[in-house]
Amino acid sequence: MTKVLEGPFLDLNINTLPSTPHETFKAWFRKAVELGVREPHAMTVSTVDEEGYPDARVLILKNVDERGWHFAIKADSPKGKQLAKTGRAALTFYWPDLARQIRIKGKAAPLPDEESAQDYKDRPVESRISAIASRQSEVLPGPEILQESLAKTADLLKEDPFAGVTKWRVYAVAPEMVEFWQGDSSRLHKRVQFQQTKEGNWQKQMLWP
Repeated sequence: MTKVLEGPFLDLNINTLPSTPHETFKAWFRKAVELGVREPHAMTVSTVDEEGYPDARVLILKNVDERGWHFAIKADSPKGKQLAKTGRAALTFYWPDLARQIRIKGKAAPLPDEESAQDYKDRPVESRISAIASRQSEVLPGPEILQESLAKTADLLKEDPFAGVTKWRVYAVAPEMVEFWQGDSSRLHKRVQFQQTKEGNWQKQMLWP
């Protein structure tokens, strides 16, 4: 059997954490980068579909600011439709080398059109081609259909570099709850939860393992 949580790992002291989950996340993220964690910006974005089933996929964190945690999607994708309907999402980061997990739950809102357009503009042309050409999550009859769509989209973008920009959306998840989890080889994991109060402040408290 493969061993897990062998350690030693970093400590989690509630008294030394910043006063907001945003700053705490940034501190943990910087540490993950410093220690060489691969793809620390990869996160699982969870929503709920029209039948009430949880629906999760891995996306890339774009930014974190006072508005929340940012990610980009196509507005007409399943994830885009789910967010447009419910306006809620949960995010999960897991860095196994550090035995650290971060859970974020809150309201997801699209950012202003100009910010989505700028994100779209900053993407490599190959990424824009794949984003526009793909009918995300629909059945693909055969690889030749995909190649045909990619070729047509490449020609389209040569004429109009911003083709498809109206379907590109950057969302920000404004957190209502954020949990920082530090695993321990003894299984007495340390957990700190930030909960937003009705006044908009942040309450920081320890949780049982």
